[in-house]
Amino acid sequence: MTPEISSAESAEHYTWGGPRGTDCDGWHLVRTPGLSVIEESMPPGSSEIRHSHVRARQFFFVLEGELTMEVEGSALLLRAREGIEIRPGQWHRAVNRGDSAVRMLVISQPPSHGDRVVA
Repeated sequence: MTPEISSAESAEHYTWGGPRGTDCDGWHLVRTPGLSVIEESMPPGSSEIRHSHVRARQFFFVLEGELTMEVEGSALLLRAREGIEIRPGQWHRAVNRGDSAVRMLVISQPPSHGDRVVA
């Protein structure tokens, strides 16, 4: 099988988060039963709800902007080219407190969709 190039322009798109539930964008760059790689965009002032995952281990990697990750009660500021691993069971949420959009990769193994526990 020949590998395929993946990008936000060619990937499956979805929206999530914010007061309307559609303020943020996501693109499934890799979507298999064992691995999920998503590029996400969060506008200023957007956030997700505090949650954890039963099985999924995640890695958030900031491509552009500054992202605040709230993890187990601590707020950690991630800048471009910085990332953080979230283990299964850790309570967390992503927040964009900056003045510009955040673009990031969210890598989950196994995929986190359907694995969320809301606080």
